[in-house]
Amino acid sequence: MAVQKNRKRKFKNINLQKVKTMKLAVMMLIILLAFAGLGARLYFLTRDNRNDYQKKILSHLDYNSKTLPFKRGSILDANGTILAASEKVYNVVLDCKVMLDDKKNEEPMLAALSECFGLDRAELSKYVRDNPTSQYYVLKRRISYDERQVFEDYKKEYNEQAKTHNAKAADSERMGMINDGIWFDEEYIRRYPNNRLACDVIGFTGTDNNGQFGLEEYYNDILNGTNGREYGYLNDDAILERTTVAAMDGNTLVSTIDANIQAIVEKYIRQFNDEHMNEFRDGLGAYNIGFIVMDCNNGNVLSMASYPDFDLNNPRDLTGYYTQEQIEQLQEEGDEAYYEALNALWRNFCVSDTFEPGSTVKALTLATGIETGRIVGNETYECGGMLTVADHDINCNVTSGHGTLDVSGSLGQSCNVAFMKMGEAIGVKNLVQFQRIFGIGLKTNIDLAGEPKTEGVVYSEDTMRAAELATASFGQGYNVTMIEMAAAFSSVINGGYYYEPHMVSKIINSNGDTVRNIEPRVLKQTISATTSEQMRQYLYLAVAEGTGRSARPAGYAIGGKTGTAEMVPRDKTNYVVSFIGFAPADDPQIVVYCVIDRPNVADQPHASYATAIVKNVLTEVLPYMHIGRTEEMTITEQEEADNLLGNIIAEENKDNEDDGENGDGENGDAEDGDKKDDEGQENGDAENGGSDEDAGTGKPRYIVDPDTGELIDSETGEKAELNYNYDGGSAEAQSDAGAPEGDGSAE
Repeated sequence: MAVQKNRKRKFKNINLQKVKTMKLAVMMLIILLAFAGLGARLYFLTRDNRNDYQKKILSHLDYNSKTLPFKRGSILDANGTILAASEKVYNVVLDCKVMLDDKKNEEPMLAALSECFGLDRAELSKYVRDNPTSQYYVLKRRISYDERQVFEDYKKEYNEQAKTHNAKAADSERMGMINDGIWFDEEYIRRYPNNRLACDVIGFTGTDNNGQFGLEEYYNDILNGTNGREYGYLNDDAILERTTVAAMDGNTLVSTIDANIQAIVEKYIRQFNDEHMNEFRDGLGAYNIGFIVMDCNNGNVLSMASYPDFDLNNPRDLTGYYTQEQIEQLQEEGDEAYYEALNALWRNFCVSDTFEPGSTVKALTLATGIETGRIVGNETYECGGMLTVADHDINCNVTSGHGTLDVSGSLGQSCNVAFMKMGEAIGVKNLVQFQRIFGIGLKTNIDLAGEPKTEGVVYSEDTMRAAELATASFGQGYNVTMIEMAAAFSSVINGGYYYEPHMVSKIINSNGDTVRNIEPRVLKQTISATTSEQMRQYLYLAVAEGTGRSARPAGYAIGGKTGTAEMVPRDKTNYVVSFIGFAPADDPQIVVYCVIDRPNVADQPHASYATAIVKNVLTEVLPYMHIGRTEEMTITEQEEADNLLGNIIAEENKDNEDDGENGDGENGDAEDGDKKDDEGQENGDAENGGSDEDAGTGKPRYIVDPDTGELIDSETGEKAELNYNYDGGSAEAQSDAGAPEGDGSAE
């Protein structure tokens, strides 16, 4: 019995073991089958949907390419003052896909955008709802660093609070985070810290970072750099790697402009406009006003200004010159009318516009005559008020005539008849040849955008006939630009050297290293040093005794020539008035040129409008440039200077008084020929040694009034009668309005 029971127990144990083994085997089989099925499923998934899953995996990797913008180079004045610079700004970008990685992030992120950037919450929610997979949507453009920092501080503070809360809260109560679904795209915008200062010279940039007008356009390729790039890529082992190619910033320009001189010039241009705005017609004080200050010994342009001007930071703003209704009308007429108005505002009058120079060109005519030997300096000319040339009666500006004038008096009193006779002596060939030598009709190649070719608006030997020769000799019948005249005139008074005018002296890179020095270029010698010295004396007398007297700043001897050109049609209505000069007279350092296009006054033909601006500018600029006074000032002049400059002139005068009581300036005693005999002037004596004597009597027929600078009859004291037209002839053969003048007088 016992044995039988043991066998049964043993058999039972064996069966239990077999059952367990079988169960285990079945379980293992099921597991293997499950893995086999899963493997098969994975195989088919990877075979059929491999690309889809690969895209999903790669979409979570940061391998996107990112542009690193370059910084456009700055523009500096000669003293290092920033005229134009690039400022980094940021575009606010929303990546909906990253933001919605966790749905809880949407609420705090949209709240942050609304609070920090003032964006409409409802519009944000609608965009996210409609575009949940969007990865690049610009919410706000060109915010400043300070605006970005407000968001960064908000984000940091909020995320710290959220982390603290989430560490203790249940998952259902967890706060969302502000993640990288909001990021900032960097770029640069152009800033002009001085707003309107030197706007025509500097130019501006468009939204594409390319320059328009001025230095910005001319040196665009030098100012611009090269964008960098940051990008990720998968190597052969499918591992993400990132590479950064740094951006190369643009180079910086060091201009020849002196911001202080520029500000002085613009102040007096704007003052003229304010004084004459709406005076005779509705509108500005003149259609255009231009002013150039140039170093006559190297071609550096120290100041170039024109009016109307514009704000470089908002160049498309026309509200200063047009009413809102007029602007809307321009826009309704189409882009052509609107942009025509803008281009007229953006044009640099000193470089891009041409006009008849008038009597300022008499300096070139006289220099040509002396240089060619056709004028030796001892000639006299009889002016009866008119000269008949090729059947055309061309009047002088003084209809009753100047009487007998020598060469100096002819220039000083701006006698058209005398210069027509000089032109006849010089001849067509010589006059045309020297116009080319002086650069008239040729581009100066100044480094500014917009300089036109003027060959088509000047005479050639084939087109210059007798009447054209006559009128060209006193500056009418052909056109020039301001920069042409300034460069030519500089060569007349600097020893005969024609310098290429330029605006930039140096180019430096982003590290401050000099890339290129732009040295002054002497292109040619226009006249001899002897002729130049003689011209300086003539031009000095034209200011000291002649029509340019009202341009002289107190305490300084300067030289120069006025100009008044009647515009076509010659109907005694519209004129361009001007003055070109140099200072100081005995050692020229700068050339100044002021042109006023149709001043807004009832009686336009008075170059005194230009000389008044020149006088004010020189009164401030010469002391600023440490150019000492060359003449003693009268009490009246001292008071005038004190009113203009305050204590600056007063202090300088006190210092100079210690040098003696003879009016010695910093340059020593003035030469005898440069001294003014105020008493002789008041008595009506011509300082020119009788150069304006009446024929046969030895008595001056007309003299310059010492108080007004106007021509007056030496016997009656009455103002000379002036005329700016002639009888008959072609439109080109017109009389120049280059008449003698002073403060408030006609030329």
